[in-house]
Amino acid sequence: MDIAFPYRVDGTGRTAAAEHEDAHLRDLIEQVLFTVPGERVMRPDFGCGLLQLVFAPNSEALVATLQALVQGALQQTLGTRIRVDDVTAHSLDATLTVEVRYTVLRTQSARIASFVREVPA
Repeated sequence: MDIAFPYRVDGTGRTAAAEHEDAHLRDLIEQVLFTVPGERVMRPDFGCGLLQLVFAPNSEALVATLQALVQGALQQTLGTRIRVDDVTAHSLDATLTVEVRYTVLRTQSARIASFVREVPA
């Protein structure tokens, strides 16, 4: 069973399941992107800490760092399920927008997942 993210209980009182594989993969990507390494118990290398870089000075070097960080974290965590084709990230004020283009390895189908987060002040 692929557990839904964020965790919730369905109408029968049981743990909710993800609607389909695409939704589950998108949920997994979101968890990797927005989890700070060291935040998960027993998984200190899980995540990429993307939100920590929102207020860094915007430059080409930062964009390259972000793309490498995200691609590496996704490859390490989900490399048996997806192939990351491209990552784009944009930061405007306290809002971070990330787009991940990936291929589902099981079906060889291309997908795009977009995420927008506002960093609390």
